[in-house]
Amino acid sequence: MKAKFNARRLVWPTASSTLCAGLILFSSHISVLLGAHEALSIGITALAYFAFAWLASRVVSVLLDAASLRGRRYPRLLRDLIAALLFFVAFAAATSLLLGQGAIAALAGSGLLLAMLGFAIRNVVADTLSGIALGIEGPFRIGDWIDIDGLTRGKVIEIGWRTTRILTRDSTYMIIPNSQIARQRVTNYSAPRPQYRAQVAITLDHAMPVDRACEVMLKAVMNAKLIQQDPAPDVRVLAYEEGGITYALRFWLSRFDRDIDCRDEVYRLVDDALRSKGYLAPHRRIELVRAPPTAS
Repeated sequence: MKAKFNARRLVWPTASSTLCAGLILFSSHISVLLGAHEALSIGITALAYFAFAWLASRVVSVLLDAASLRGRRYPRLLRDLIAALLFFVAFAAATSLLLGQGAIAALAGSGLLLAMLGFAIRNVVADTLSGIALGIEGPFRIGDWIDIDGLTRGKVIEIGWRTTRILTRDSTYMIIPNSQIARQRVTNYSAPRPQYRAQVAITLDHAMPVDRACEVMLKAVMNAKLIQQDPAPDVRVLAYEEGGITYALRFWLSRFDRDIDCRDEVYRLVDDALRSKGYLAPHRRIELVRAPPTAS
């Protein structure tokens, strides 16, 4: 089904390119019949440039679709960028062919106008250039779970020329300008693999030995259903302070969207294990008592 769809996408670009190539080969015979050799040859060649650019852009799109079936999807921005580049080359070649030496002078004369227009739409240009950079570098792709420092975290839905659309874990649809993303630190939880390690910090009383605390917590998370058991979870001591001993219970997750549920499960299992063993310190209530006023 996919092969037939790709074949249909190439039918018209291939037909137009073949037709233009044939017209170029027989342009001399056609011009004799019509009596306009130079103008007709230039027009056919200019049309051929656009036909070949159309065919090349469709071939690249088909190849990207085939590569996406074997891995993560490529952003639509990359396809649009390649197509725009090919058509720009075709336009420049056709303009140079039609205007000859005058094309360079026309482009130079429009430099001031382009500078004024660029200043007026500088924010749009910044977002677009940032989108092009994101498309070329590929720090994330469609379907990746990312964390944009200071902005949001969620699943990438679409990467456009100006904006990137992200669906958060709360099903909130966020549209963020690409220039803001380019200025922030981006953490990709789906690359190079969707598995990553998380940790929770747990502080226990000094009365509980470190070895015993590690044993109880590791035994508790062995019953977890959401986290991965291979690689196995482990426990490390983070701090030894007056208020207690802080442990880092580290475990591996298969998907970022399960992060909150996995942490909730780990906390619940550890809490049940510690309470069943009687290791949780009793709750201490602190009251602030106002001192009675002194006689003056």
